Amino acid sequence: MIYHVTTAAEWNAAKANGYYETPSLKDEGFIHCSQENQVAGVLERYFAGKTDLVKLVIDTDKLTSRFVFEWSPSTEDTFPHVYGTINVDAVVDVVAIN
Repeated sequence: MIYHVTTAAEWNAAKANGYYETPSLKDEGFIHCSQENQVAGVLERYFAGKTDLVKLVIDTDKLTSRFVFEWSPSTEDTFPHVYGTINVDAVVDVVAIN
């Protein structure tokens, strides 16, 4: 399992489209994801003060796009990156973040 934090509105739009994508897919070529132990740091760095957030729980066995673990020099850690859209049926749980 890998994880991705987004807004409830963005997830609702993805469900309507049948797939999830982010601006980083166009800008960087992949969607940033996390391992479970990395989610708290991602929330601190990129989502401080934001509300209406959800954590997508993604089953990598169900992904139709390729994912790769890659080194992030800014955090000195390895993160999963999805090289393509995330098919909604690969998301096996959606957890509200308070």
